[in-house]
Amino acid sequence: MLAVIRTGGQQYKVKEGDFVSVEKLPQNVGECVEISDVLMIENEGKIRIGSPIVAGALVKASVADQKRRKTVLIFKKRRRKNYRRKNGHRQPVTVLKIENISYGNQE
Repeated sequence: MLAVIRTGGQQYKVKEGDFVSVEKLPQNVGECVEISDVLMIENEGKIRIGSPIVAGALVKASVADQKRRKTVLIFKKRRRKNYRRKNGHRQPVTVLKIENISYGNQE
């Protein structure tokens, strides 16, 4: 079973057992997360597309880790003006393990 979910303003294609890094969520490691923003579900060749979400679809995931991505460097420079600024940014992310994808009464 495959699903396309929306969280943190981005869309992810997931299936059971996958690990996916999403925008930071307030849950702690080990807690369960239920994502009801399911945009599409594919099961045994049957595709259901929502408008915008599929009614009755639910993706259950557990929080595997809370971490930060690699550093993104920001470097500004004005030539011949002795102006240089170097800055870095690390975005916090939540790593989810997809446990279950369900639609209606199917498991």
